[in-house]
Amino acid sequence: MARARSWAEMKDWMAGLVARSGADVTEWNRRIDAAGVTDEPALRAFLAARGVTGYAQMLLVFERFGYPDFFTRTGEELIDAQYGDREHLRPVYDAVELLALSLEGTHVQARKGYVSFVGPRRTFAVVQPSTRSRVDLGLRLGDPVGGRLAAAPSVGNEAIRVRVALGAVDDVDGEVAELVRRAYAENL
Repeated sequence: MARARSWAEMKDWMAGLVARSGADVTEWNRRIDAAGVTDEPALRAFLAARGVTGYAQMLLVFERFGYPDFFTRTGEELIDAQYGDREHLRPVYDAVELLALSLEGTHVQARKGYVSFVGPRRTFAVVQPSTRSRVDLGLRLGDPVGGRLAAAPSVGNEAIRVRVALGAVDDVDGEVAELVRRAYAENL
């Protein structure tokens, strides 16, 4: 099974995005100091006005105001912590991870409360232990809710519109596999 990427690797990747702006992290920190920006909303506005958005902006905000604790943990440590008090659900996560990683170019990005499966272009699925008895598989699909698909107002990020509730490994069946493959294909 593939290793979940660490936040240190993510930080390096984000620094590459910052560099696409024409200046590296050190130079941006100098510019921010020179501008006298002192709070996060002002910093975000300052950066956005200069075309620095998304992950590049997030990194520069962390540089100024501090990195969250989870940035110092490995992907495996983050995933282990998510299932620490619900070990019986870890095999459900593992089954979804195996399925997602079978798709070309997919990698795992662990976060504090959920795990993203990122394809060659963007995140197409997330897994979040939502309750002590359920894991939610959030999918970046435009499908309406119905059948096994429910609305996903609080799974992963705002791009995740639908979810499938999974309570056991047997729930990761052919229908779920097809939904994951569709989400991957729609987000290439």
